[in-house]
Amino acid sequence: MQLSCKTMSAEEAAELIRHDEILGVSGFTLAGYPKAVPTALAKRAERLHAQGKPFQVSLFSGASTGDECDGALARANAIRYRAPYQSNKDLRTAINQGKIFYTDAHLGIMGHWIRSGALPHPTTAIIEATEVSDDGKIRLSTSCGNSMEFLQMADRIIVELNSLYGDALAGIHDCYLPDMPPHARPIPVSHVLDRVGTDFVQVDPEKIVAIVHTQAGDSVHPFTEPDEISKTIAGHILEFLAHERKKGRLPSGLPYQSGVGNVANAVLTAMARNPLQEPISLFTEVIQEAVFELIQSDKLIGASGTALTCSAKAREYFLANAFALKRKFVLRPQEVSNHPEVIRRLGVIAMNTAIECDIFGNVNSSHICGSSVMNGIGGSADFSRNCLLGFFMTPSTAKNGTISAIVPLVSHLDHSDHETDIFVTEQGLADLRGLDPVARAHRIIDACSHPDYRQQLNDYLNYSVKSAKGKHIPIALDRAFNMHLRFLSDGSMKE
Repeated sequence: MQLSCKTMSAEEAAELIRHDEILGVSGFTLAGYPKAVPTALAKRAERLHAQGKPFQVSLFSGASTGDECDGALARANAIRYRAPYQSNKDLRTAINQGKIFYTDAHLGIMGHWIRSGALPHPTTAIIEATEVSDDGKIRLSTSCGNSMEFLQMADRIIVELNSLYGDALAGIHDCYLPDMPPHARPIPVSHVLDRVGTDFVQVDPEKIVAIVHTQAGDSVHPFTEPDEISKTIAGHILEFLAHERKKGRLPSGLPYQSGVGNVANAVLTAMARNPLQEPISLFTEVIQEAVFELIQSDKLIGASGTALTCSAKAREYFLANAFALKRKFVLRPQEVSNHPEVIRRLGVIAMNTAIECDIFGNVNSSHICGSSVMNGIGGSADFSRNCLLGFFMTPSTAKNGTISAIVPLVSHLDHSDHETDIFVTEQGLADLRGLDPVARAHRIIDACSHPDYRQQLNDYLNYSVKSAKGKHIPIALDRAFNMHLRFLSDGSMKE
């Protein structure tokens, strides 16, 4: 069957989607998401709403998508439900206003939920690809995410065929899904560059109902030079790692996972610019453009992830050097990139960012003042719970010093003290391994808190030790959220 007969415009493809459908879209942290069809669908929703007709869909993805998808659909009031992650300001606003239902889920489990039936399967998959064959072989673009699961499980498939990349991404993907329990077997990945699947996703070509030609790049913000706070945090981490290796407690050759954002980018940049840094490998979710500086300084062995997230400038560099560069990259489904078994076996060193940490070692990475979601938990728990060594990083203050990132008790819990090893701010580094709760509290306050808040935190700890009913984790419930309440009423956590 010739699929060319299914070529149509984005507007025509959008007409195929019905009210109340479940859409599974490609994309992971602004990489490889569909752009033309969601934009056309948003305009269609606006027209239908103007006519007094209902039109909303549920939207599943790998992680966040670009404004052409999440933002356009949110502004058109076309999303009823969203999972498992987002980072768009308009979508976030609608979620926090209660206009869109949102499930913030661990990214490594979403595909399994779809395949097991815990969540309904997508009725239509909208997937960005670089190639599709008449016999149903689909080659993905800059992300894998949950695309493989959506393609397998969806009733219908719309392919956005993006010609921007040509054959630059050919061979970069490793499309493999773990078997489902009780027949699951070990995933045969023992090195970051191991390939265990195919470089395409095989689908029934009869399910492909539309092919939309595009030539648009991912909308990724340009990489910015790390600021002084991020550089200082990176310096603390590299110094600690060097110390652990010198003491014989940390073998060389372990792969790293790096979360998204300026602080995480700063660590990779610092590694690239450190003349004493040995070459490293990455087993991570997002391969960010800071990795190119590692390549240019001959310090990258290889990088495995589920998305290649690049600004326009970095994309031009990749396309110009694709033949050499892509041999160092593997893009996998997030069921593999975030799989606990592989993370544990490889001995990953994980580095993730936090919104706030409390003095006992709990971490909030997703919500402001307990109730307003920022982006989501993402894959941070997939790595922090299963890594060999885990860092949580954050500047010690936010909003011009009016917020302390170190608080008596986190206002929302994403990572409990049982799964946190090391906290790092620009003030210092706190190694919490093996410490009892009160000792952890003293170390976090002394090493990581900003001087403007240190006395306030010590006063709370001393009060709690004296007044709390239990002395193991002395939490004074009558004062635990005073800093948060003060910020909500006065605009600052300072006394």
